[in-house]
Amino acid sequence: MELENKPLLCYVTAGARLAAEPPARTAALLHRIRAAVAADVDWVQIREKDLPGGSLAALARAAVDVARGSRTRIFINDRLDAAVAAAAAGVHLGGESLPVREVKQWCRAGHAPAEFQVGRSCHSLAESQTAERDGADYIFFGPVFASPSKESFGQPQGLEKLAEACRSVHIPVLAIGGVTAVNAGDCVHAGAAGLAAIRLFQDASNVAEVVEQLRHLR
Repeated sequence: MELENKPLLCYVTAGARLAAEPPARTAALLHRIRAAVAADVDWVQIREKDLPGGSLAALARAAVDVARGSRTRIFINDRLDAAVAAAAAGVHLGGESLPVREVKQWCRAGHAPAEFQVGRSCHSLAESQTAERDGADYIFFGPVFASPSKESFGQPQGLEKLAEACRSVHIPVLAIGGVTAVNAGDCVHAGAAGLAAIRLFQDASNVAEVVEQLRHLR
């Protein structure tokens, strides 16, 4: 996994905030994904858990097409089938997703390209270590700060626990949960290899300016 342009920047989509109906949501998301690709965001994670399978597959394929020829890589949340079918860069797994170990075994059996990445959301030091042991290529750790989208995962972990997680594993750790342009530097200084966020990128009036600012944190 390339880390030369640290910190890794990942735009996590939240299309329900943009439009309720799938056609309108897809159009709104693709508009923002195009802007993120043009701004040279490293990753885009499509996190549209409530979209019907067909709509998600179409969005995934369209996003991969948008990113083709750029350095931006598209990841799909939870849906391994959609990620592979769309030729995405990888799949991101949560606590209720397929186990990392099983997905990695499936990939190694030749069902996915060798460069296909498998990530995992982690909310504790133990989960982080388990994810690495099971073969995860990277992890999201959080919520680091308070965030409306992460309230179901409990109280914020804070920078100290983020730092512990970063020290405890040898795979990239991306900080998520309440990450802003103001506190992003604290996450990087705590050891995070990257930053993952919804509002930071999706709500930005000029995502290119946000990316440029974050690129200078290291």
